Amino acid sequence: MSVDYTFPEGFWWGSATSATQIEGAASQGGKGQNIWDYWYAKEPNRFFEGVGPETTSNFYYTYQEDIKRMKEIGHNTFRFSISWSRLIPGGKGEINQEAVQFYNRVIDELMAHDIEPFVNLFHFDMPLEMQEIGGWENREVVDLFVEYANTCFELFGDRVKKWFTFNEPIVPVEGGYLYDFHYPNVVDAKRAIQVGYNTMIANAKSIKAFRFHQFDESQIGVILNLTPSYPRSQNPADLKASQIADLFFNRSFLDPAVLGKYPQELIKLLEEHGHLPQTEEGDAVLMEANTVDLLGVNYYQPRRVKAKDHLPNPYSPFMPDWFFDNYEMPGRKMNKYRGWEIYEKGIYDIMMNLKENYGNIESFVSENGMGVQDEGRFIQDGIIEDDYRIEFIKGHLQWLHQAIEEGCNAKGYHLWSFMDNWSWMNAYKNRYGFFSVDIETKERKPKKSAYFIKQVADKNGF
Repeated sequence: MSVDYTFPEGFWWGSATSATQIEGAASQGGKGQNIWDYWYAKEPNRFFEGVGPETTSNFYYTYQEDIKRMKEIGHNTFRFSISWSRLIPGGKGEINQEAVQFYNRVIDELMAHDIEPFVNLFHFDMPLEMQEIGGWENREVVDLFVEYANTCFELFGDRVKKWFTFNEPIVPVEGGYLYDFHYPNVVDAKRAIQVGYNTMIANAKSIKAFRFHQFDESQIGVILNLTPSYPRSQNPADLKASQIADLFFNRSFLDPAVLGKYPQELIKLLEEHGHLPQTEEGDAVLMEANTVDLLGVNYYQPRRVKAKDHLPNPYSPFMPDWFFDNYEMPGRKMNKYRGWEIYEKGIYDIMMNLKENYGNIESFVSENGMGVQDEGRFIQDGIIEDDYRIEFIKGHLQWLHQAIEEGCNAKGYHLWSFMDNWSWMNAYKNRYGFFSVDIETKERKPKKSAYFIKQVADKNGF
């Protein structure tokens, strides 16, 4: 295949996943309970086909073969997360040595195959005991998280050079405190905003702890799902709606992470509605002094908004949705399996925004992917012919390449995900992997996209 799009030397090719979504062994190896184990035990009906986090893709036991497969398809980097409830059951106190051995083996195995480990500290998986004392609403939990982060730096920092505090920190805010798709299933914007704020305090404090170690050539960052907010039209009312959506869903985390402060417009808006979070003395200085070195960008779909058609119900709970309506653009291209719009140029727009407004911070696409249900229907000659995924990846890589040509500081592309994994309430409904996973037997099989990405990685382009 001739190469039309060549990427910079040393470009990161790989994939991403998280502990709860692939490890399995949820009650083995000394692991404590996290909120997913607990919620599933309590309400299994909320999970697709009643499948919970107990065994998922069994990576706890199959990591060696899986890492070998990663190497075979050209990975030079791989992001996974450490489970706080596995490493420190209960969230504080004794370190679980079985977990230390497991994560050491995973890191060493990756390095033995020349795959650089990218390690994330928190991916939606609060230890149950920490949630019981308030989770991110409680500053004590913030400090215990920093102790956990520091434990990870001490245990693994000699080898791990790419660290991430959080993956998509807005999701537990939306899911757990606004829209009822994560435990604790609260609908309360004031508490949601406090959770978001305290998460960013935990981010800054963890970065401070990390820098204290003075590791050689190591970086720490955060992974944000940056979904551009596109207005329906250039009408001032639509523009205002998109600016407010952007404040709530992007800048609420992007600005403190990269610029070290919250946007004034957001502070003013929350103040007008009596929803400012509680802060402590020294918070602002802490945030400003501890910004990220590196930004992971998760991008799946755009957000399109318009001015509201109707005034919000004054008796309804305060919501970001008071300020805009979602807009379905006529003629938009769809992933009809997932109900999400496909808009490849979004990745270019995000990168240009980082270049123009965020000091062109070093970044990479940390997640991009296409979830499809019942992929078995695309099997030909024993292989899932996922041409739709190959087209999806190519389309996004073309726009990423354009952004790099125009000077954006983008260093890599990670697909979600290496193999089909357990997606929270959706369980195994939508499949995302380069490899399929049989839920019963746990057998892995490469899809057509696995062969495609190997060629891309080998040629550093396509």
